[in-house]
Amino acid sequence: MKEKVIARRVFLKEAMIASAASLVAPSISFGCAPSQTRKLGVALVGLGNYSTVILSKALEESKQCYLAGIVTGTPSKAEQWSKQYNIAQANIYNYGAFDNIADNKDIDIVYVVLPNSMHHEYTVRALEAGKHVICEKPMAMNATEAREMIEVAKKAKRKLAIGYRMHYDPNFIEAKRLGQTEAFGPVNYMETSLGYSFTPEIGSWKLMKSMGGGSLYNLGVYPIQSARHVKGKEPVFVTAQATTKRKDIFTEVHEIFTWQLEFADGTLCNSYSGPVAFIDRLFAGCKDGFIELDPATQYNGVAGRSSRGEFSFKPVFQQQLQIDDFARCVREDKPSIVSGEDGLRDMLILDAIHRSIESGKKEKVG
Repeated sequence: MKEKVIARRVFLKEAMIASAASLVAPSISFGCAPSQTRKLGVALVGLGNYSTVILSKALEESKQCYLAGIVTGTPSKAEQWSKQYNIAQANIYNYGAFDNIADNKDIDIVYVVLPNSMHHEYTVRALEAGKHVICEKPMAMNATEAREMIEVAKKAKRKLAIGYRMHYDPNFIEAKRLGQTEAFGPVNYMETSLGYSFTPEIGSWKLMKSMGGGSLYNLGVYPIQSARHVKGKEPVFVTAQATTKRKDIFTEVHEIFTWQLEFADGTLCNSYSGPVAFIDRLFAGCKDGFIELDPATQYNGVAGRSSRGEFSFKPVFQQQLQIDDFARCVREDKPSIVSGEDGLRDMLILDAIHRSIESGKKEKVG
């Protein structure tokens, strides 16, 4: 996989695709052609809170997909989900039997919603089983794993997308459009951060280094995505820091992360992720104005404004739009705007952040 800076025209193309949809209607429509007669079957791999509270509902409201199967290691969850969503027993798998999904014609798409360290393994296994895959963010543990996932998808001739739901929110789409088209002149400074005040449950995988725990993986990809896509370019250097306040709880991973992205033109972006302070903000200072989302990443409460005034978009169900757009990509053999390649670009930055924390120096991305 080549590691060169993404040309501005790639970002502009993505922004045009997404923003064009937002102009059709405030709710955004990424629907497939009405001539399609069959909804695509989706299997959720991992039945944690996100699957239970959000993705199951998105599939209920999906116009192009339905919940066809589940993969879980908990028999009680299998029984509960089977009854609640009328899932056939033949479409319920445990992790030991996961590869048998290759023989299941009801399942077209696998959505991997597992702990971060398991994203690579189950994405690869699903692709090799002949299924298209949506992998929840972060894509993987590092860029090496991300590259392997992309190569397997290409070899299997299957689609791979990352669960970057924000690209289907009209406020984020507008922020990208304003930044990339330089509506207020070039973006010359940014602040993008995401954090909440909470105490993780003792024993949670989110506290385990081997499982990909820590706020940098779970929250940090949002600020990184915001900076990259509003600027419309890739950062070339990273300087990062990590600290821990509650050393009795955060024994394996750092609690607080801060980092600075530096772009080729000298633009800086300051970012934070952590569980000690609430902040959910994207701010882009431009030569002749500004762009701001605050809150920037809520499921249905994103609020935006710019030098021209407040954004007035209606709330959308981001995950439902995300799933339906992926179905369109599968049906029409089109690339996703939240592709594996975009996930790889985030992983290159995350790897550089880890290197900078370790070295205490500025590190080159890639």
